[in-house]
Amino acid sequence: MPELPEVETVRRGLQPAMEGSTILKAEARRKDLRFPFQKDFIARLEGQTVTGLGRRAKYLMADLGSGDVLLMHLGMSGSFRVLHDSAAAAPGRFHHPRGEERAHDHVVFHMSSGASVVFNDPRRFGYMKVIARNALEHEPLLKGLGPEPLGNEFDAAMLARACANKKTSLKAALLDQRVVAGLGNIYVCEALYRSHLSPRRLAATLSTKKGEPTDHAGRLVTSIHAVLNQAIRAGGSSISDHRQTSGELGYFQHAFTVYDRAGEKCQTARCGGVVRRFVQNGRSTFWCAKCQK
Repeated sequence: MPELPEVETVRRGLQPAMEGSTILKAEARRKDLRFPFQKDFIARLEGQTVTGLGRRAKYLMADLGSGDVLLMHLGMSGSFRVLHDSAAAAPGRFHHPRGEERAHDHVVFHMSSGASVVFNDPRRFGYMKVIARNALEHEPLLKGLGPEPLGNEFDAAMLARACANKKTSLKAALLDQRVVAGLGNIYVCEALYRSHLSPRRLAATLSTKKGEPTDHAGRLVTSIHAVLNQAIRAGGSSISDHRQTSGELGYFQHAFTVYDRAGEKCQTARCGGVVRRFVQNGRSTFWCAKCQK
């Protein structure tokens, strides 16, 4: 499932085509994706100008002139592409081409910018929903989400408070969207490795008995910031389904230091360890037991 860098990459790709443009026509080519479309889904979109295109955790959020917000989630296999009347060949031909199966083009937005924004989702785990802006704080899909890891308020003190007295593993805490929003398995593994912290370490060790952040918390926040920003610059990670709006793959997977590198030598200087894989809370964890403590 796409994580924060992949969703942010998609947002930036959609922004020129959607932001400031009006949805002239909207098509929902089936009755549902993961959830049924609202009965007034199309009616609340057509004729509305997208005044802003943002992101919250792993959700895309299009602000509409009506005061509604179009909430969009990519699910397991969802991707957007942007088509223009005078479409040129997509840049980056060295990447693998996007699949040509159009039977899974389930939602299309025809924009006044001249672009058509197409949502393709073979597995149909994605979803879209129109919500009134003043009702967002009560929306079950968003309620309870933790802070944005790239937001100004996310720092060592905040992370330490969120993890204080937790008896779960550090990895499980970071995957909890109530602790920090948008992180997934790939980037948690990478951040823990870069901060030399074991995924098995108790989350509570990020906080002192007085509730103050430990050095571990500071190192981890720095690593989270670094790995997310690097991944966004690389267009995200394309492990299976992720594509940018141009059809290109992200290429951060070529910069993985630990994820999916089981059996390879640890990249930490003078470590000499080997990356191992084990299953933790039903997910694959990749780590070096020698330098991650």
